[in-house]
Amino acid sequence: MDEKQLGRIIVAPGVLVTIARLTALATPGVVRMSRNWVGAMSRLLRHRSGDAGVEITIEDQAVTADLYIVAQHDVSLLEMGRQLQANVTRAIEEIVGLRVWAVNVHIEDVEVSAKRE
Repeated sequence: MDEKQLGRIIVAPGVLVTIARLTALATPGVVRMSRNWVGAMSRLLRHRSGDAGVEITIEDQAVTADLYIVAQHDVSLLEMGRQLQANVTRAIEEIVGLRVWAVNVHIEDVEVSAKRE
C-alpha cells in the first residue's frame, strides 16, 4: 500500500492537559485536582500549558506531565500515585501518539470524608 503525505496533524497542548486531567480524575483515590499557583506563574514565564492541577511540557517530541492532586485519605498514596502515572502515560501515548518522558504526581492534600464509619 502506497502511503501519501496528506498533511500534518497538530495537537494543541491544551488537549494533552484535558487528557491528563480527565484520566487523573478517573483514577481511584483521586478526589480532585489541586490548584498550583506557583505553577501558574511558571507557565507564564516558561510557555508551559496547564490548567487546574495539570502542567504539560513538550520538549523534543516528549511529554512531561505534572499533576497536582487531592487524594482520598484511606488509599495507599504510593499505589495510587503509581497507578496514576501508568494511566496518564498510557492515555497520552495511545490517544495522541506522543512519547511520555515523565508523569510527576504532586499529592497536595488528602481529603477526609465528612462521614465517619
